[in-house]
Amino acid sequence: MAREKKAQVMDSLEAIFTRCSVGILTDYRGLATAELNSLRRKLREAGIDYKVVKNTLARLAAKRVGWDKMAGSFEGPVAVAFGYGEISEPAKVLMGYIKGSKSTLGIKGGFLGDRLLTPAEVETLSALPAREVLLGQVMAGIQGPIVALASVLAAPIRGMMGVLQARMKQLEGR
Repeated sequence: MAREKKAQVMDSLEAIFTRCSVGILTDYRGLATAELNSLRRKLREAGIDYKVVKNTLARLAAKRVGWDKMAGSFEGPVAVAFGYGEISEPAKVLMGYIKGSKSTLGIKGGFLGDRLLTPAEVETLSALPAREVLLGQVMAGIQGPIVALASVLAAPIRGMMGVLQARMKQLEGR
């Protein structure tokens, strides 16, 4: 590869590394071209880039971005699924594809920001609900005790109202 072409690839990878929120490293050995194209199509529909990277250039780009820990992850044949929005989306699409097609695609790990992910953590990430659902669950968790406290504090007043209404009916009945 010509020096200029290598510089362009490194600049491109550097830009992707700084822009992406999550990356999942995969071992694509054993995948037929049709399978790889099918996987790329599914990932593209979800807004995820899938690139086969040259390890040396990926290591250099990672070091230029300041991700020295991640540079060691690029060993053997590696393709990376780069996610830009929802952090669990690339993991969900990849794990869904592996389970749905009984593919030989292997998950090697990943990165979330500057934190490295193991294959088990990538699988856990794929099981997470969407961000909106998690926020709803957190809000319900926060709101639950407040509603319970308001109910407990209002109980004596409700009891007093019940007694007063019963007494009013009793006096009206005379």
